[in-house]
This record gives sequence, C-alpha cells and structure tokens, in this order.
Amino acid sequence: MTGTETIGFIGLGVMGGPMCRNIALKHPGRVLCFDLSDDALAALSDTKAEPMDSVEALAASADIICLSLPGGPQVLKVAEIIAASARPGAVVVDLSTTTVGDARKTGALLEATGIDFADAPVARTREAAQQGRLSIMVGADPALYDRIRPVLDYMAADVTHGGDIGAGQVLKLVNNMLVFANTVALAEMIVLGERAGVTADTLLDAVSKGSGDSFVLRNHGRKAMAPRDFPDKSFPPEYVLKDISYVFDLADDTGTALPAAAEARAYYQAAVEHGLGGRYFPAVIRLVENGTFGGAR
Repeated sequence: MTGTETIGFIGLGVMGGPMCRNIALKHPGRVLCFDLSDDALAALSDTKAEPMDSVEALAASADIICLSLPGGPQVLKVAEIIAASARPGAVVVDLSTTTVGDARKTGALLEATGIDFADAPVARTREAAQQGRLSIMVGADPALYDRIRPVLDYMAADVTHGGDIGAGQVLKLVNNMLVFANTVALAEMIVLGERAGVTADTLLDAVSKGSGDSFVLRNHGRKAMAPRDFPDKSFPPEYVLKDISYVFDLADDTGTALPAAAEARAYYQAAVEHGLGGRYFPAVIRLVENGTFGGAR
C-alpha cells in the first residue's frame, strides 16, 4: 500500500466508527466513509473522512475498501454492489465476523470481477477500537496480506496472518467462543464467591495474580460484572448468539462435537428470554444470581 491510496470504510457502528476514525487520523491519503445512519457519519465530521452518498460511489473511488457489518448476509449483499462498482485491482478487507463459508463465498464473488479479498475480523473491546489497539486475524494470500498490513496497523496493536481466505474467521470464532464460555464460568464463580463471603473485587484481585487470570476477568469481570454495569448499545447476547451460531456452523462442517460450547450458548439464549436482551452480554451473571438458568436444552 502507498500513502496516496484511497481507503473507503463501510459500516460505522460500535466498532466500525472508531476503526474508521483511526484510519482517518493516521492515513496520509483520502479516506471515504459510508453508513446508513446520518448520526454515524456525523460522528466523524471532526476528521478528514469524506462521507459518500452510496456504496457504489465509495466503491468506484476507493483502492482499499474496509467493511464492518453485522454479519455474513450483509457482507455478501454489499460485496455484490462492490463487485459491480469497484475498479479491477481494488481490495476488499472485511473486518466483520461471518461464517467461514460466507468469507470464502465473498472472496470467490469478488475474485470473479478482479477484486482481491481478505477476511480480517477484529477482537477486543470498543475501547480497544478507540485506542487503535485491536487484535486482527487475517485470511488472505500472502502478497495481499503484505499490501493491506499498513491499513490494519492503523487499527490494531496485534495482527495475525492465519492463512488463506476463511482462516481469519476461524481464528475469530475460536477467540469469541472462548470469551463467551469464560464469561459464563466467571459469572458462576463471582456469585459463588460472593455468597461465600468474598467480594467480587477481592476475588478478581486474587485470581488475576494466579493461573485463573484471563482477559475476560481483567476486562469484563472488573468493568462490568463486579459493578453489575451492563449498558445498552454495547455487545448484547443477541450478537453473542449470532457468533455462536457461526461456531456451530463450522462444527457441523468439520464434524466436531462442542458440548461445553452448547452449554454456554444456552446461557445466552436464557439471557434473551429473561429480559437481558440489548444489555452488555456479561449480564449473564444475573441468571446465576437469580437462579433463572436451567442448563442446556
């Protein structure tokens, strides 16, 4: 990538907005952006990012097009528009979380029109997105990976090349499933400790110094579960269930049984059923303390 290449960014949501902001602040060339929400576009008005009227207009002008969309169906729909609008030799970098199959399908769709594709889903929190300290896992041809790496470095502190198209999604789905399962286990242990006379803060301090330490403990445990702070407009259990469904799609494709993952999935299904939909997903601790979780079904 050269500094004069134009970067486009489609999807300015909870994660996409901060990612696009970092690109606009760090990339010396033009940065274009598109979102269906006027508010999302307005949030970048203090940067050099140029709002575009349509996906078609952005795709026609950008050399590298980044996507941050809700899931596979949306990525495929936007990819079809890009395939009909972008110049041959353009690159699409999908920062969304999709199924592995959808990543490979998107790559084949774009390749047919001379457009390169990388699946590059992101991990870590919105705060990490704001700080430009995400972890990004990439599935791409090695030469393409080298070309897009400077763009990824605008947004991430850690970038891993996992292999060909689809490898990024494999790594992301494994990462997310471990986070979701760890959150459930931590929720149970916090409540157990509290009922046995140890405060959540003391428990987290002690465990963080031992082999039970984890990213989930230091972030979701300290910032959400201990204070019982589960804001709206964060990553809710509905999004968790979408990602877990992708995990089970991959499990079906590979003939892999995932009983522990199934138990975690049941927790988040129960969270939605018991009024925690729309709240930050570590709110599953409420199911433990209220005794409203009956196990995998």
